[in-house]
Amino acid sequence: MDGDKAGASRLVDVLRFASIDSTSSEAFRRAAAGAPAPLWIVADRQLKGRGRRNRGWTSEPGNLYASVLLRPSVPAARAGELSFVAALALHEAVAATAPHLAGKLTLKWPNDLLASGRKLSGILLESSAAATRPLDAVVIGFGVNCASHPAGTEYPVTDLTAEGAAVQPADLLDALVTAFSAAYEDWALGEGFAAIRSGWLERAAGLGEAITVRLPNAELRGTFEALGPDGSLTLRDTDGAVRRIAAGEVFFGDRSLRGAS
Repeated sequence: MDGDKAGASRLVDVLRFASIDSTSSEAFRRAAAGAPAPLWIVADRQLKGRGRRNRGWTSEPGNLYASVLLRPSVPAARAGELSFVAALALHEAVAATAPHLAGKLTLKWPNDLLASGRKLSGILLESSAAATRPLDAVVIGFGVNCASHPAGTEYPVTDLTAEGAAVQPADLLDALVTAFSAAYEDWALGEGFAAIRSGWLERAAGLGEAITVRLPNAELRGTFEALGPDGSLTLRDTDGAVRRIAAGEVFFGDRSLRGAS
């Protein structure tokens, strides 16, 4: 059911649902109906949660499932920068609610939050355009493993409980809304992406180390050299050539991914 507007926050609206198909799908429905931004959609459980490349996202109760609707006044080409805004905000929110984990938290390009090298969350950015403006709406979905995590994943995963942090989804949401609002304001009204990029690099996992990047039709191996001014990953491959990668999946180490499930 459509929940109450939560929290005294907070300068943004938060709508809560016990169960929903997808918080991001609901955010887009609200956007199409003319809802103002920012607007947060939160659910105890998702029936059709999704991750990157339309993969299903396991959505058991006890974890945090939230999406935020934004209407940024920027060209569509800059929308991808918000992945890094979201990652920084989530890092800050988890560090605030589970302070003993702060030193174990890192960010894997572009926006995965890791705890002790294991994936703790997923962030999915989607956008829509309208005839009247190049970028009509951006929706950022957050899935954070608070109480449980899926088994049998290709990349190692974990949850806050397994890491010794009993964090309630509602408390994490409060911290995330606060952290995201501040980071988004810095991005939109402050120094733009430069400050976000600097903060992301301070928390980056694998910088200067060997990585493998999976692209839709290829695998690239090399050294993670830098983060470009547009958020692209700068990879120096094994032949010494420098490549800039706009999208892909990063795995640490020089490894073959062929045949992986």
